Amino acid sequence: MSILACGMKEIIRKEECTPERLPAAAIADEVNRSLRENPFLVITAPPGAGKSTLLPITILNGLETEGKVLMLEPRRIAARQIAERMAYLLGEQIGETVGYRIRFESKVSEMTRIEVLTEGILTKMISADPTLDGVAAGIFDEFHERSLASDLALAMIRESFQAVRPDLRTVIMSATIDAGSICRSLSAPLVESKGRLFPVEVRHTAEDSVPESCAADVARAVLGLHRDNEGDILAFLPGEGEIRRCAEL
Repeated sequence: MSILACGMKEIIRKEECTPERLPAAAIADEVNRSLRENPFLVITAPPGAGKSTLLPITILNGLETEGKVLMLEPRRIAARQIAERMAYLLGEQIGETVGYRIRFESKVSEMTRIEVLTEGILTKMISADPTLDGVAAGIFDEFHERSLASDLALAMIRESFQAVRPDLRTVIMSATIDAGSICRSLSAPLVESKGRLFPVEVRHTAEDSVPESCAADVARAVLGLHRDNEGDILAFLPGEGEIRRCAEL
């Protein structure tokens, strides 16, 4: 059985894309097993492991009940980009299996099974329907960016689970959280993705570089590194203006 097609309905097949190369693919089966046995689950994974784009799809595939997956994403740009990436993995347009709702913008349809939401949207949805009819699971992504709105939404989902929705599943995900305390608070198991580490070399521009010339200095350094080395380059500059000038150079 494919780890990307385990459950009641096959939504994605391995031969259609290559998300199985993501580190989070290694924990997909364990995530689904844990959710079958526990109403709450905590997942930790380093940045770039694929937890935000791959795991919501595998969770939907592994659900034992029909219903949507709602994923809370704290930032609007991230919500849109993550939804678009999941749609791409499925070979679909945004608004089909995967959609998003953010302030002043909504891309969902009757076909949508995964909705990526920002904090205020999720809280309003739960307030309007505390039973969360038609929802099978809620995912709180980037939980280290906790806010009053996200904590309120989690408390409301927990109350719905205890009162009327024992079948509801809740997942907490982050790269940097105190997983132990959250697991104890929710009586939830922990699933960890180790990710993938790569060697990194740090290079600095000349010490006599001044703010006025930093864009040109970094552009010159990047060109030199690209000429003499193989691999990817990540450059840090102090602001958007410098980033744009460096890119133009």
